[in-house]
Amino acid sequence: MEILKDISITLQPEEIRKKLHMRQGSEDGEVQSLIETAQPLIRARVVYKVCYIEKKLKDAIDIDGIRFKSQVLRKNVDKVERVFPYVITIGNELQEKARTFDDVLKQYYFDVIANVALTEARKYFEDQLRSMYALAGMSRMSPGSLMDWPIEEQSLLFSLLGNVEASIGVKLSSSLVMIPQKSISGLYFPTEVSFYSCQLCPRKRCPSRQTGYDKEMAKEYGILK
Repeated sequence: MEILKDISITLQPEEIRKKLHMRQGSEDGEVQSLIETAQPLIRARVVYKVCYIEKKLKDAIDIDGIRFKSQVLRKNVDKVERVFPYVITIGNELQEKARTFDDVLKQYYFDVIANVALTEARKYFEDQLRSMYALAGMSRMSPGSLMDWPIEEQSLLFSLLGNVEASIGVKLSSSLVMIPQKSISGLYFPTEVSFYSCQLCPRKRCPSRQTGYDKEMAKEYGILK
């Protein structure tokens, strides 16, 4: 198990302005003020593990004695032996600060900034994986991102990584929600062609969508008959 701490996340005014739908020029001072408040409260940390797939079944894989059941995951790692389970968080300090404001709009601003920071932490981790393990391309999947890989397997992922709470301060609630909320988990795997769970999800108006739904791809993966 590997732990990355003291990750430096620099919030870019232009990115924050874009996410908050603020006008350039007239609201620069407010954007800068938000960044100056948020920046010191970001505690980005990562715990991950280098694992080798022990067994590949028809619709499941075994990693370190733990079986993950997903037809899509199984297909994605068909020619892969090494995978990287992970949990990333930016801590709870930024959310706690947001709760101190009575202004709902300001709470929203800090929530958006927290999401930006979490994305930057994930990008940092991706760069580290590419550099340390000579990965040209890679993709990721997360428990609960598709019905094919249910959220119930989140607990298995945490078991694979050991005591995640002791490592980076993230735990699972009884409903399998990560605490702190601004945390993400999943499994990275090497790939020549980028894969996004969004390609297999028909849900419309999803704020987290990265690419369009691909009906033919869903048929290829066997989740659409």
